[in-house]
Amino acid sequence: MIEKLRDIQAKFSRISEEMADPDVASDPERYTKLAREYSELEAIVLKTREYEKVLAGIEESKSIIEDESDDELIEMAREELGELEGRSESLQKEIQQLLIPEDPNDSKNTIVEIRAGTGGDEAALFAGDLYRMYMKYCENNRWKTETISANHTERNGYKEIVFSITGKGAFGRLKFESGVHRVQRVPETESQGRVHTSAASVAILPEAEDIEVEFKEGDLRIDTFRASGKGGQHVNTTDSAIRIVHVPTGIIVSCQDEKSQHKNKAKALKVMKARIYDLEMRKQQESVSSQRRNMIRSGDRSEKIRTYNFPQGRVTDHRINLTLYRLEEVLHGSLDLLIDEIRIADQAERLRESIPASEE
Repeated sequence: MIEKLRDIQAKFSRISEEMADPDVASDPERYTKLAREYSELEAIVLKTREYEKVLAGIEESKSIIEDESDDELIEMAREELGELEGRSESLQKEIQQLLIPEDPNDSKNTIVEIRAGTGGDEAALFAGDLYRMYMKYCENNRWKTETISANHTERNGYKEIVFSITGKGAFGRLKFESGVHRVQRVPETESQGRVHTSAASVAILPEAEDIEVEFKEGDLRIDTFRASGKGGQHVNTTDSAIRIVHVPTGIIVSCQDEKSQHKNKAKALKVMKARIYDLEMRKQQESVSSQRRNMIRSGDRSEKIRTYNFPQGRVTDHRINLTLYRLEEVLHGSLDLLIDEIRIADQAERLRESIPASEE
């Protein structure tokens, strides 16, 4: 780690010198890029300088203890050494956290897609439970949510529901929720009290900006159709529903929740951009060597990540082998009980990746 910190300090010094160059200062684009790098490195450099001072203090205290004959000075040096060693350990942890590369998507808003999987009506009911769990979590974080599309079932479940979340750090907190969620419980329709296993899939997509996803002419095929629903006021009398097909990938997005064709199209495009952006991100992840991809961040939508066991009141996250007997709390929005532990495991893995083996 020390060698890595030296490299960062050297780079920081070079950037400082470049920014002081009049030619650079007269080039706004280059100066802005350097200023951004300077800002990213500054916190690490300041902590490193403080760490180096603490290390120097430790060496000085040790020298006094070894060389001095004055008992009072030796005792003071020992006290100071204990404080400095504690501070050194604390600074090491802070610097390690700063060395972990940030995910540029963490601060983004997100789009959540929940789909019922194996298990028929029970899977659709479970998809509804997951949806309400995430709604409560968003409420706890004061995030704004908006339904984009929903395919209801008669028993208050969902075959599929897609919604957006607007709020600081939404994607960063929820990105590890992508994958297959499994439930074990006695379904309402089960007369003999047998426990059934059903599943639903969750996809967490970072909301893409217009500059991040651009469609070429002919990439999109947009069709309109008449919305369907439960009957009565839920069925439109005009072709307001929208279906968008991304021709190069075959991705299809439909939206019919709004009565306005324009609003449905805007929502469908938002989801389409998020899916295309997510697809490109996963392609990049696939290009990374298998040694540098861990299961937590694999992005594999087919991976079973969590089991909710109702008879025993437990929830298990299989990626980090964590089991909590607090199922009701989790379903009522206390997701941080799981998310915090998963983020810690991910940070530890990313820290290991950011520091070469020779420096560990």
